[in-house]
Amino acid sequence: MDVRVLLENTLAGLGYEFVDLELTRSGGFRLFMDKPEGITVEDCVLVSNHLSRLFMVENIDYDRLEVSSPGLDRPLKKEADFVRFAGQNAKIKTRLPLEGRKNFAGRMLGFEDGAVQLEVEGKRVSIPLSSIDKARLEPEI
Repeated sequence: MDVRVLLENTLAGLGYEFVDLELTRSGGFRLFMDKPEGITVEDCVLVSNHLSRLFMVENIDYDRLEVSSPGLDRPLKKEADFVRFAGQNAKIKTRLPLEGRKNFAGRMLGFEDGAVQLEVEGKRVSIPLSSIDKARLEPEI
């Protein structure tokens, strides 16, 4: 069973958005989730308890389960993330150089034709989603 698919479906049913899953060296799961009004400690407890029971029923072996919000520097993974956070600043690292560089920081302008539109140093850069290695929001504090 694909744990990511199980988590996406389960979290959606509980009213949360699946953001990311990290596997720890010790065999644990680190789950990041979100909702429009933000994540509280109570949300984390509720989801943790629900998933602990679900993993038992589905016979999913894990050492430890951590549930948290993605934080202010939230990772951006899906097309919907780039659409939702258009207008905000982001840092993007590509797998291979694009226009002679791999690291970009700027304001997201949107998502068109399979690519993130980013304003970098006053210039529009189009970064294909398939070329992105890592992307995160850059909080404005």
